[in-house]
Amino acid sequence: MIYVNNLSKSFGDHLVLNNVSEHIAPGEKVVIIGPSGSGKSTFLRCLNLLEQPTSGEITFEGQLITDKKADINKIRQQMGMVFQHFNLFPHLTILDNIIMAPVHLKLMTKAQAKEEAMRLLEIVGLTEKANAYPGQLSGGQKQRIAIVRSLALKPKVMLFDEPTSALDPEMVGEVLEVMKGLAKDGMTMVVVTHEMGFAREVADRVLFMDEGIIYEQGTPEQIFSSPVNERTQKFLRAVL
Repeated sequence: MIYVNNLSKSFGDHLVLNNVSEHIAPGEKVVIIGPSGSGKSTFLRCLNLLEQPTSGEITFEGQLITDKKADINKIRQQMGMVFQHFNLFPHLTILDNIIMAPVHLKLMTKAQAKEEAMRLLEIVGLTEKANAYPGQLSGGQKQRIAIVRSLALKPKVMLFDEPTSALDPEMVGEVLEVMKGLAKDGMTMVVVTHEMGFAREVADRVLFMDEGIIYEQGTPEQIFSSPVNERTQKFLRAVL
């Protein structure tokens, strides 16, 4: 589904991604771990060109999206993204937050978008919040709504950039449960997270990044039980 070839990204003189090549298959759940500042979030944000790579190529479903002629807005509709912060519009109800993009982009009529929004709200257990405003929700509820808002566009892949890092500990579980449900339903997912339990349980493949390089990758069993690279070993000793 996604091919990344020789991807590099610099901010001024600071090299954040160093010649990364990777492939994400349809239906695969890839979890990226590593210390802060290792390039994980930058890599994720390059996948839908929220960050413009300095060099290298990214292909999504056979289309070279780093080509200047590519319609990146159309491509982004197929790549849902959930951030650390929820970015909900405070003056709109939850229902209006969810239906705004599919209606604006003419992917659905307002009636169709509302029906789909209510179906998704039921999945995440928040149908009763449809007419509430973001300010009336807890952090965990807001993040579940942010996931629903991305799903409303019917994306082919979901990108998660540390979706639980801004939450109080007791709210983390409810967001991870929604993500586990998505994984079980076969959604292609690329997740940057510090939640090692989630990585063990859900990932098909775990990538360990540091200094803008993928130092090691493998199944959760390989990475967490018998990492080969010294950097991976040191990182896991610190966090587990």
